[in-house]
Amino acid sequence: MAPNARTRAAASRFVLLLRGVNVGRGPRVPMADLRTLLESLGHRHVSTLLNSGNAMFSAEDGAAAAHAPAIAAALKERLGVDTPVVVVSAATFAAIVVGNPIVPPASDHARFLVAFAMEAAALTALERLRPLLQPGERLAVTPQAAYLHCTAGLLESRAGAALLGPAGRGVTTRNWNTVLKLAARLAEGAS
Repeated sequence: MAPNARTRAAASRFVLLLRGVNVGRGPRVPMADLRTLLESLGHRHVSTLLNSGNAMFSAEDGAAAAHAPAIAAALKERLGVDTPVVVVSAATFAAIVVGNPIVPPASDHARFLVAFAMEAAALTALERLRPLLQPGERLAVTPQAAYLHCTAGLLESRAGAALLGPAGRGVTTRNWNTVLKLAARLAEGAS
């Protein structure tokens, strides 16, 4: 195998998800600065999606659990932003999409949240949202992600408000539209 082919084969793709940046009164992280920060850590093929702390990158070694604390430390040190960082391998991200037990209709993609976490315990803790579910709402918690369908909308959902607030501090959420966009970008990069 040629050296370049070996290098390409060894690189893994990852998705980076920051909690609460560039929304409301949350901390601000310019996506150009995030790309530069990731590249300075040795990550390649860095790209961002939207302006809400979504990035994809390739890394030669290391697991998602190793990348997250290094990125969090660099964010705090270089950009002064202390926020939860979730890193998911491309394979795990694809499994989260395919394994969605509650596939919402296209009209509800913005009302459907997927919660990502570095620790499975943070996802399991979301079971406490069940008593807050209103008629028509559904919650599914799996070892890799949690899924919440707020049929009346996020602002009308007690479970949605709790997930986006204190009850969801150990996770970060993305609506189904954003999850599908990230999945499409990852698929483009794989081809």
